[in-house]
Amino acid sequence: MDLSSLEIFRCVAEEQSVTRAAARLRRVQSNVTTRIRQLEEDLGVALFLRDGKRMALTDPGREFLAYAEKLLALAAEARQSLHPREASGSLRLGSMESTAASRLPGPLAAYHRACPQVQLEVSTGTSQALVDGVLSRRLDCALVAHPDALRAEPGFEAALERGLLGQAVFREELLLALPGDHPPVRGPGDVQVRTLAGFARGCTYRQIAEDWLNAEGPRVQVQEVGSYHGILACVAAGACVGILPRSLLDLQREPPALRLLPIMSVDILLVWREGYATGAFERFRETLGAAS
Repeated sequence: MDLSSLEIFRCVAEEQSVTRAAARLRRVQSNVTTRIRQLEEDLGVALFLRDGKRMALTDPGREFLAYAEKLLALAAEARQSLHPREASGSLRLGSMESTAASRLPGPLAAYHRACPQVQLEVSTGTSQALVDGVLSRRLDCALVAHPDALRAEPGFEAALERGLLGQAVFREELLLALPGDHPPVRGPGDVQVRTLAGFARGCTYRQIAEDWLNAEGPRVQVQEVGSYHGILACVAAGACVGILPRSLLDLQREPPALRLLPIMSVDILLVWREGYATGAFERFRETLGAAS
C-alpha cells in the first residue's frame, strides 16, 4: 500500500467508476483496475461492490476511505511544511454558504493573483460539518461561526475544541427576517409565525435563531431548506421566519419586502488544526487579514 494506490482508490470512490477515475487520473483503465484489486488483496477485504461499471463502496471501503483521506492530507501537508515560505501545493478551504457568497469573492481573487501556483478547493457546509472536516483532515481550514466564539469578546482568537485554533476575520450582523405584513416585533414573544426556515442541524445561525425564538412563546418548528434563496422565499410567502447575515441580504438586487429585526452580531472565524502552518495557508491568512 502506497500513496499512489490511495490516490487511485480515493478517485474511484469519488467517481464511482473505473472509467471516469482513469480519465481523471490520466491512466489506462486496466492499470486502475489492477491497483484496486492489489489494494483489496493487501487489505484482505472488498473495498467496492461492483454492479456493472458502477463501483460503490462497501462498509469496509467507506471506513478505509476516511483513513486514506487522512493519510493523503498528511502527506501533502508534510511536503508543503518543508518549504514554509513557499505558497504551493493545495489548500482545501471550507466556508459557510453566506460567507462564501458575501465575503470571499474579493479575497479569493486576490489570493489567486498572488499565489497562482496553489490549487485552491472551496466547499460549503454548516459550521459543524466544516469543523468536523478540518478535524478529520478533509479540509485544511474553514470559515465558520463557532459556538465558542459566541460567548467571547469581539476579536476572539484562541484555542477551541480538540486542538482547533481560530482567528476572527469578519463580523456579521444577524437579522431575523419576517413576512412584510408581520406586526412590529420587540422580542421573541411578539413573533407570530412559529416556523423557522433554516439549514440542517449543525448550522450555528439556525441554533441562534432557535434559542432566541424559544426564549418566549411557543416553541418554533423548523422547516429545513438548502439555500438562503429558499429561506427568503419561505419568509416572503408568509409561511416562515428566517435568519441571515446583513451582508448576504445586501447582495440582493431587489430584496423582498420583509420586516427585519437585528438579533446579534457574531465573529466569523478562520479555523485550522493546531500545528498546521503551510506556506499556502499562511498567505491565505494574510490575504484575509488585509480584506477584513
